[in-house]
Amino acid sequence: MKLSYVYILKCSDNTYYTGVTSNLENRIFQHESGFYPNCYTFKRRPLLLVFYAEFTDINLAFEIEKQIKKWSKVKKAALVNGEFDKLQWLSECRNATHYKYEPDKKIQ
Repeated sequence: MKLSYVYILKCSDNTYYTGVTSNLENRIFQHESGFYPNCYTFKRRPLLLVFYAEFTDINLAFEIEKQIKKWSKVKKAALVNGEFDKLQWLSECRNATHYKYEPDKKIQ
């Protein structure tokens, strides 16, 4: 069974890069060595692998990668730090007109 990996790198400018690969060791080497000069991480080296997850289904790995790429930096940091209980809270709408935060508004 071939594994796929979703990974997060922390860049030297404190941004996160999220990717997917079937060979994590080789892909990290490519990032660190600047193998692809047009890659986001090229000018943001040195890099640190801060998170990875294994998948047996490459399609699921791609879906998770796309999902994580849309997350805020704070939410990615919660994942990296293993603060899984914060992920739901960070996903909720927090503006003043949201039904949870406006006392007179009720769900219809």
